[in-house]
Amino acid sequence: MIPFVPRELFLTKGVGRHKERLASFEESLRNAQIARFNLVHVSSIFPPHCKLTSPANGLSKLKSGEVVAVVLARQETNEKNRLIATSIGVAIPANPEQYGYLSEHHSYGETDEQAGEYAEDLAASMLATILGLDFDSGASWDQREEQWKLSGQIVKTTNITQSAIGTAGLWTTTVAAAVLIP
Repeated sequence: MIPFVPRELFLTKGVGRHKERLASFEESLRNAQIARFNLVHVSSIFPPHCKLTSPANGLSKLKSGEVVAVVLARQETNEKNRLIATSIGVAIPANPEQYGYLSEHHSYGETDEQAGEYAEDLAASMLATILGLDFDSGASWDQREEQWKLSGQIVKTTNITQSAIGTAGLWTTTVAAAVLIP
């Protein structure tokens, strides 16, 4: 793969169900509209000067079979009524020269809101540490979010989250992804 620094990325999510574990994963990627790419997992840096774009805009710039870098969260279960969730958290610094963070979260028993807040908080916490921002790790996410945004150094935080409840006799897979556009 030729090195590149993405200028855009989009967030997507999906859920799949199938009697076969791998096919369930494939279905979740189809639901997220990224099954037609060769996905390469990368670590969790939101590149400098990168912008969030819509899935429709991002997908229009990619070709089937293309090698595409993703930050991917994946969770699966074959247990009836088991709640699973995956989430990608995003923290973007105010200074476009600075990199930000993406976080992956995979959980059992958490709602979309719980998993999403956790992933968003994790990304913002990682960014806050490199920006030198003080924070109380025991404070609630809402308190830390307000403090960081008031500092003027973190301009945006968000998340994309997919949860699902397991079905008897089937594998259930959830994915959440940040897709980096070359």
